[in-house]
Amino acid sequence: MKKRIFRYLKHISLTFLVLALLAIVFGLYHGASASFGHNPLRLSFDGEGPYVFYKNDSTLNVNYIKGNKDDGFYLDQADYSTTEAIPVSSFFALDATTFNFTINTDFETPKSTYNDNNPILAISDIESGYKTFRDFLINNKVIDQSLNWTFGKGHLVLVGDFVDRGFSTTQLLWFIYKLEQDAEKQGGNVHFIIGNHELKNMHGDYEATELKYTYVAAMLGKTQANLYDSNSVLGRWMASKNVIESINGNLFAHGGLHPDIANLGMSLDEINDFLRSNYDTAPYPKAIKSKTDLLLSTKTGVCWYRGYFKEDLTQEDVEKPLTQFNAKAIIVGHTLQSKVKSFYKGKVIGIDVKHSKDYHKNWPGKDSEGLLIEGNQYYRVFNNGEKEEMKRMP
Repeated sequence: MKKRIFRYLKHISLTFLVLALLAIVFGLYHGASASFGHNPLRLSFDGEGPYVFYKNDSTLNVNYIKGNKDDGFYLDQADYSTTEAIPVSSFFALDATTFNFTINTDFETPKSTYNDNNPILAISDIESGYKTFRDFLINNKVIDQSLNWTFGKGHLVLVGDFVDRGFSTTQLLWFIYKLEQDAEKQGGNVHFIIGNHELKNMHGDYEATELKYTYVAAMLGKTQANLYDSNSVLGRWMASKNVIESINGNLFAHGGLHPDIANLGMSLDEINDFLRSNYDTAPYPKAIKSKTDLLLSTKTGVCWYRGYFKEDLTQEDVEKPLTQFNAKAIIVGHTLQSKVKSFYKGKVIGIDVKHSKDYHKNWPGKDSEGLLIEGNQYYRVFNNGEKEEMKRMP
């Protein structure tokens, strides 16, 4: 009897072990990971900033958080005219580094289409990882060790979701802001494509935001909704950006294009203008239906679509909107991939991969990847600066 019970328990244990191993393998295949080694500096507020708000149409209020939890926190504040170039800096606690830049509030809406045959480097879904992003750009010679732009007239394309799920959101956004200015001086371009998480922050959904920013808002005497609203410089800057752009015949969008978007008869400019006018409104089903609901939906919208990887699409379905916009391919983030890779005979390239985090480690460890386009050659690029040509079907 005892032997029978022992055998029974042994079989149960082995069954659970096999199931657990299968669950781990399944999770790893789909990008799951375990985090550990959380650095306490992630909640260091001393020097956090700048947080810049409009007091009125002619005055900006610049704020830095100072102090610590033992002695208390306070704000270092100063007012400036909106017409002047304001010298500021951003401090990164993890390695105690600072970068300097200038605030200029004359935001221009980017073009939707670029044609110049200059190289393109694209990366997506950095999720508040300032150090991760900075080091990737250094290793791939977009910037040097002093953070100076070295990519010449190239295009750096950020394909959405650079906010949330991390502790360096403010540093990362200002770094992109700085890169834009630096690239422009050299004839280059930084394209900040809006993703669903930028949208969430602009219309007040902070489900994926770290608790740190609840405290930041409180210290500023504001709510989280104020951090990226129309009275915030970063809010107005993000609100000027596009959701989709065509660069040298390649489309870049965070989610992608539902096949029926081709039936709307809208240009890229019209799509961007329409969606930009809705950035501050959370999408919801409306009683009176409109053809443009397709663009706003969290299932079919340009920032939300996962159909390339979650639906049974035909090659014709995929190519229909690409033909509409005279595009060779569409490059998307949003849906996690095991590596940068192409689908549908090279017409879709997914570049959302698991990046390392600034303030904790992941198991298994992950390194960033991106996409380099030089003419008609497409390369998978790695965090160490190496690259691998992608085999794409014509």
